[in-house]
Amino acid sequence: MSMQELGESFDLHAGGEDLIFPHHENEIAQSESLTGKPFSHFWFHARFLLVEGEKMSKSLGNFFTLRDLVLKGHKPSSIRYLLTSVPYRTQLNFTFDGLKQAAVSVERLRNFRSRLTTGNFPPGASPEMQSLAAQAVERIKSALDDDLNTAQAQAALFEMVRQANAALDASGIRKGDIPPLLAALTKFDEVFAVLDDDDGPKMKRVFEWALREGREKDISEELRVAIQAGELSDADIEKKIAAMKAARAARDFKASDAIRAELADAGLLVEITKDGIRWRRK
Repeated sequence: MSMQELGESFDLHAGGEDLIFPHHENEIAQSESLTGKPFSHFWFHARFLLVEGEKMSKSLGNFFTLRDLVLKGHKPSSIRYLLTSVPYRTQLNFTFDGLKQAAVSVERLRNFRSRLTTGNFPPGASPEMQSLAAQAVERIKSALDDDLNTAQAQAALFEMVRQANAALDASGIRKGDIPPLLAALTKFDEVFAVLDDDDGPKMKRVFEWALREGREKDISEELRVAIQAGELSDADIEKKIAAMKAARAARDFKASDAIRAELADAGLLVEITKDGIRWRRK
């Protein structure tokens, strides 16, 4: 099958650690004795996944599909981030606390990008920020070149975010610093793919699947709230934000707080900052 789709020799073959012997060794023996060519130039074998410190199995009741996790209200981006948080040669202990922390990490990255794209910055550029962004890109690339060390790649980006956020708080970011900082985020996301907030449509598909399959009892309240938030279009939200701004300008803080509470009930995070009002789907 692999030779039919990829040819007699190809670059990368993946699999679980349990397949090294005899399955993959048999593949090599069968293929190379036929062709006389290397079967695969590179192999990588992922370690087994632990769940809350135990081997995942149906008999222990700790076996979860991606749909199961989404039904519990967890975002696909959080799951993806957690699963990539350790190098493939390292055994990941999947915990629900870790999944919640992954959600916080993804939200921090999205909020940082939002600060860069919505803020008002003075002209010019800071050599420190230019260097910080360049170093982050180089460290991410070096980490991934080192046998796909995803943990170090994530650490490299978060060090940039930490320093850049401190500079943002101190009004130390200029217009010329925005493109290289955003470029570093883009380079990171080419691999990790968690920055774009496309969780809503994916979660809705799982929600609709559960209804079709008669699994409505498995739909958590957290997922229902997320679906409700997704029903509000961006235009609808912007109208409510505009009304909130108008209420604050008129010093009608009771009305402003009521709109903010309404958006929060719909699963939206609304932040009032010195640069204005920002919102994001939770």
